Amino acid sequence: MTISQVARDGGTIAYEVHGDGPLVVLSHGMGENRATFRHLVPRLVSAGYRVASVDVRGHGDSSPHWPSYAPAQVSGDLLAVVRALGGGPATLVGSSSSAAPVVFAAADAPELVNGIVQISPFVAPPKPNPVLRAAQAVVLRSPRLFGMFHRTLFPCGRPADDAAYRKEMVARLRGRMDAVRGVVAPVDPHWTARAREVRQPVLVLMGTKDPDFPDPGAEARAARRQFTTAEARMIADSGHYPHADQPEATAGDLLEFLAVTTRA
Repeated sequence: MTISQVARDGGTIAYEVHGDGPLVVLSHGMGENRATFRHLVPRLVSAGYRVASVDVRGHGDSSPHWPSYAPAQVSGDLLAVVRALGGGPATLVGSSSSAAPVVFAAADAPELVNGIVQISPFVAPPKPNPVLRAAQAVVLRSPRLFGMFHRTLFPCGRPADDAAYRKEMVARLRGRMDAVRGVVAPVDPHWTARAREVRQPVLVLMGTKDPDFPDPGAEARAARRQFTTAEARMIADSGHYPHADQPEATAGDLLEFLAVTTRA
């Protein structure tokens, strides 16, 4: 395994590349790291794609303590990785909190992005009640409690290596919880304000049992409607991370989409 770094104003962004072919860039959600895609990457590589999995700023092997974790800044990191790998164009895949940055990237640099995939996007910022808000504030300051919360996002079953992944994830978050809070902090503009600027193909993927949403199907359709042209697909028996709990089904939908974006 070779970890590469790209310099940005404020630190460095780590990424790992496997395979050859059209470029796909994977970006994880809050608190995770690039290993969340460990079951998806081999499937994309075997299908003939060059896959770069990125550690979002402040996470994994990227440097800690950035001045901003806003989607516009994270999108710049993803575009920097694309440029470092020859300029693409690339299909960008963003999970959870990273579903926002891929929109900014597609709107800001259409020459570098040939399509985007949002996995489990939030169409509107969550508005928890005061009790839940207080609980979230505690969870987002404790790696151990975040790890316990993360486990709840797999209501349909977890990968066989999930316990080992989560143990390492929690260890990597020590001293870095500012990044976890930062990538989900409310910020303007919201990604929905930029969605109509995206002219590339868009795919929204959502687990049918995603516990983050009262109605995952409705959330997926709401995300789809933000774009001029987009498709939404549901992953059966999946929670918030379909690339982890249903990698085969997720890869199948991604590969159909990639056949379109890489041909364009």
